[in-house]
Amino acid sequence: MDTGGRPGADDVRRLFLGPPPAYTRRQVAEAAGIPQDLAARIWRALGFATFADDAVAFTEADLAALHRIRDLLDSEMLDERTVIRMARALGRTTARLAQWQAEIMVDALIEPGARAGEDALRQVMDTVSRLLPDFEQTLVHVWRSQLAATASRLVSLAEPGEDASPTRPKLGVGFADLVAFTRVSRELDELALADLVEGFESRASDVIAAHDGRLVKTLGDEVLFTAADPKTAAFIALDLLDELKRDAEGPDVRVGLAYGPVLPAMGDVFGTTVNLAARLTAIARPGTILADTELAAGLAGAPGVDLVKLRRRPARGLGVVEPYVLRRSSRES
Repeated sequence: MDTGGRPGADDVRRLFLGPPPAYTRRQVAEAAGIPQDLAARIWRALGFATFADDAVAFTEADLAALHRIRDLLDSEMLDERTVIRMARALGRTTARLAQWQAEIMVDALIEPGARAGEDALRQVMDTVSRLLPDFEQTLVHVWRSQLAATASRLVSLAEPGEDASPTRPKLGVGFADLVAFTRVSRELDELALADLVEGFESRASDVIAAHDGRLVKTLGDEVLFTAADPKTAAFIALDLLDELKRDAEGPDVRVGLAYGPVLPAMGDVFGTTVNLAARLTAIARPGTILADTELAAGLAGAPGVDLVKLRRRPARGLGVVEPYVLRRSSRES
């Protein structure tokens, strides 16, 4: 990498992608033996811009990737629809990962609010250059580990005689919501607000992972998680409330829990069970956990928890529900 002058876009490209582009989009598709319209759909699904016909924008690594895709299609292991869906999953996930990691590195190496001068940018580039091989290997290791964990959960979900399947598993679903987030966000400056959101998400992520739950997504002031059974979902919620209140100034949250069949799609979960958990969150008081009837039934006799039935009430779009307040039991288990 050139060590003189202010780093530019070409320096960044060389750092991450190696040799410069050598192909137009027509040339790279023809060299890989893939129809141009399919190649274009793959690049769009991965989240990349469409280049002009005469733009030299594709590298030898891009060609090798298309060759691998062509081999998969030729072997009939995957069809075109599956390839596009996999490309979209990869593109969306890695785009967010790349943005997040870049922000972390810049935040670690450049003072907040400081102008990114030549020396600071050079420091970032040099540090990333040294870390990149380890990051790449760690990424593959974590991805494989997450695949193993996901596959194990899918296998264990549909036990003989259970009313569940890998396509419609029964799960505990939870929403945790920061109370009065809109008002609080108006009172904080940008850095303080970012710290609040990151602190909430990181604490929630740690609690969910500790119980072998799954953090499905974060929405700034809200996290959506799933768990294999009602008891796990309940203790994630209880521990999350405790964790966020370890210091007196921790944020107020409320949690809604439901148990039942869900539809996994695009890394998310959908269905009535998810909607019910969201509605229970909306009607929960600050610092409380509301559970639906199915999840409460799954906790019958479970040590360490107490359930208090509340009066029936309407839930928008779902009719009348009978919620339960979930609390940690003070009795000896």
